[in-house]
Formats: sequence, C-alpha cells, structure tokens
Amino acid sequence: MSKSASLWQSDEMSARIRKRYAAEKRFKAMGMGAILVSLAFLIFLLGTMIYEGIGGIDLDFLVNSDATEPDKAGIWGSLKGSLFTMLVTLILSFPLGVLSAIYLEEFAPRNRWTTIIEVSINNLAAVPSIIFGLLGLAVFIQVMHLPRSSALVGGMTLALMTLPVIVIAGRNAIQAVPPSIRDAALAVGASPVQTVFHHVLPLALPGILTGTIIGMSRALGETAPLLLIGMRAFIATPPGGVTDSATVLPMQVFLWSGEIDPGFVQNTSAAIIILLIFLVLMNGLAIYLRNRFETRW
Repeated sequence: MSKSASLWQSDEMSARIRKRYAAEKRFKAMGMGAILVSLAFLIFLLGTMIYEGIGGIDLDFLVNSDATEPDKAGIWGSLKGSLFTMLVTLILSFPLGVLSAIYLEEFAPRNRWTTIIEVSINNLAAVPSIIFGLLGLAVFIQVMHLPRSSALVGGMTLALMTLPVIVIAGRNAIQAVPPSIRDAALAVGASPVQTVFHHVLPLALPGILTGTIIGMSRALGETAPLLLIGMRAFIATPPGGVTDSATVLPMQVFLWSGEIDPGFVQNTSAAIIILLIFLVLMNGLAIYLRNRFETRW
C-alpha cells in the first residue's frame, strides 16, 4: 500500500471527512429551516388576508368605486386606474426598452460612452422607486405641466422605473442567441438590421417578454412613486381616460388601511387578495411564456 493511500485511510483523514459531512448536513438543515420559516410567515399572512377579506369580495365590491362608507366602497375606480396606468407604462417602456437593448447589444460601438451607459442602466435598476417619483414630480408635473394625479403621469413615472429592467432582460435574451444564427443570416446576404429583426429578435422575444412582465408586475405593486405625483386621492368616479384624476389598486389599499372605520379592514384585505391574484397571474404568464417558447441551445 502506498503512502498516499495509507494517509487517505488514516483515522485523522476519516475524522476530517466526517466533520465535512456533518457540516454539510447542518447547512442543509439551516437552509430547510429558513425555507420553512419563510413559508410559515407567508401562509400566516395569506391566511389572515383570506380570512378577513374573502367575505368582502362580491359583485358590488368589484363594480363600485371608492366611498366614505365601507359597505358601499369598491375597487372598480382604482382597478380602472391601474389598467390605464399599466397601459401607459407598457406603451412607453416596452418599445423603448427593446430598441435600447438591441442597439446596445448589436450596434453600439464598444467605447467609454457605451460603458458609462451600460453601468448607468444597471444602477438605475437598483435605484429606490421613490426617486423615480421625485423625477416624475419635477419633470412631468412642474416642468411639463401635465395633469396631476392622472394615469398619464403615473404611467410615465412607472415607465422610467420599468425601462432599465426591460433593457437588462432584453440584452440577456439577445446575448443568449447563438452567434451562428447571425453568421448564417449574414452569409446568405441579409443586412445587419435584417439579421437582428428577422432572426435574432424572434428568438430572443420570449426572454424579453418574460422580463417585461416581471417589470410590469413590479410596477403594478408600486405606491411610493405615485404618492409624490398626487395619486393618493379620494376618487369617487372612475377615470374616463389617461388624463383624468385616478388612483391605483395598491394606493387604494394604502388609503383604506388608514381609515378609522373597522369596516374598511375587510375592504383592505379583499383589495389585497385581488391585487395578489393579478400579480400571480402576471408572474404565471411570464413562467408560461418562458417555458413555452424558450429555445435551448
């Protein structure tokens, strides 16, 4: 038996191996414990919301707008405001984000300015959302004089917040397309623009859509930026357009949570349930698009 083999089978080495296995088991136990604690909190919160709010979800709650009496208040006004706000956000952020990702990944020269732009986009994705609210207040309301507390200003503000997420997701999706696709298209006479829009973009679109939906889900649950642009308002009449005064579903939850009347506790929980349903549906759609259209190379 060689010296190295005898060293491997020695009592000292066996003890070290047992310690490593024991440390691995402790780490797995700690990880499982963290998961169980997180699930326990999640189940407790969901159970509390469902217990307090499920009885308040009926047709009147879905079709009525906000009111001073809890039994007459509903979410239709805030839900319609959320739809208008998300529509403006999508119309502005999706094309700008996709085109920016295409330019940075396929056409932009590799120089100092491009590096600065890329670093800035990555930093903007981590900026607190209330900073975008300050920007929307300063630019869209005080400089451009757009209507305060409107879905137009809310959507433009949330588009600024969502844009870096879409750009980063778009660049990652475009990077995942093999270079051979580009080489083959160029070899048969396609121009660089044709190569990108006819071959690269269709293959990267599932990843881009997934990132867009995740960014929109984040925007749907935001309240801090909208507080600063005046969407913290009592809206008794649903907005008829993007320039009318409006509020959104998360803001409605915030407003009801501060009411003294205990009847609004049920309305708050019911509105949270509706908001969670929308968020789950949007994230589920993102997962479906990723699994359904994703191409593995």
